[in-house]
Amino acid sequence: MTAHVIDGDRLAEELRASVEADAAALADEGVAPGLATVLVGDDYASIAYERRVRRLTEELGCRFASEHLPADAAQADVLAAVGKLNADPRVSGVLVLRPLPPQVDEGDVYRTLDPLKDIEAVHPDNAGLLALGQPRFVPSTPASVFWMLDRYVESTGRDPASFYNGLDLVLVGRSNNVGKPALWLGLARNATVVSAHHHTAEAGRLEEHARRADILVVAAGVPRLVTAAMVKPGAIVIDVGINPETDPATGRVHLVGDVDFDSVAEVAAAVSPVPGGVGPITDVFLLSNTVRAARLRAAIDR
Repeated sequence: MTAHVIDGDRLAEELRASVEADAAALADEGVAPGLATVLVGDDYASIAYERRVRRLTEELGCRFASEHLPADAAQADVLAAVGKLNADPRVSGVLVLRPLPPQVDEGDVYRTLDPLKDIEAVHPDNAGLLALGQPRFVPSTPASVFWMLDRYVESTGRDPASFYNGLDLVLVGRSNNVGKPALWLGLARNATVVSAHHHTAEAGRLEEHARRADILVVAAGVPRLVTAAMVKPGAIVIDVGINPETDPATGRVHLVGDVDFDSVAEVAAAVSPVPGGVGPITDVFLLSNTVRAARLRAAIDR
C-alpha cells in the first residue's frame, strides 16, 4: 500500500469538538437545538442510522424526537407528521429518512418541510440556494466529503482555498442527496467537475472519465465498482459507498465501499476507507446543521 489512508473517525472527533462548542454557546444564550426524524416503515439501515443519530444527539446535549409511521402509511399521514415537526418549537432540524415507501411521493414530502428546518437541503428552496452557491444548509454526506478533502489538503501543507482550482473532480453517482450536491460544491471550489453515472457506464466510458480524475468521489452504491485500473496514479479517492456483504465462509455481514480499497491504495495518493471514512463525519455534520438551524431560527425570532 502506498496511499495515505484518511482517518474519518479522527476527523469526525475534530468536527464533534467544534459542534459541541457551538451547541454550548447556544445553550448559554438559552437556545436548545433539537433534531427530529421521520421514519416510514422498518428499513434496517434507516433504523440503524436513526439509532446512531439519536445517540449522538443526546451525547451532545440536544433534544431528539422521532415520528415513526408504518410502511403502509398514507401520503397524508406522512405529510401530517412533517407538519407536526414543522410546528414544534423544540425541533430545529428535521431529517426524513430514506427510503420512503412507493405510495409516498418523496417530492411532496420535501416540499412540505419548513426550509429553515430542512437540514439536508432537500426542499427546493434550499437545493436552489446550494446550486447558486449561497447554501443555507449543505447536505451532510457531500459536506463531509469536502470536509475530509479540505482537512487532507491542509495536512499536506496546501491551501484548500486554492487547491481545487482547475483540478479534474469526477463524481461517480448522481443521486439527489450526494452526487448532485457534490457537483455544486465542487464547482464552488473552482474544480472542473464531471458527473458520471450508470448511463456513463452503459456507454462504456466510466473508466475513461474516472482515470482523468485528480479527485475521484465514488457514491454509486455498487460494491468495489472502482478498481486500480480506473484510478489515475496520485489521485485522491473518496469512497462514499456503504454496502453490506456476507462472508460466505463465516456468514458474517461486513461493510465494503464502492472502491476496491486494496488495489486502489496501491496507486492513489490518498484514499478513504469503508468503514471509518466518510460515514462517521456525516453523522456529526448532521448535528452541525441542526445547531446551525437553531441559530438561524433564534436570530429570526429575536
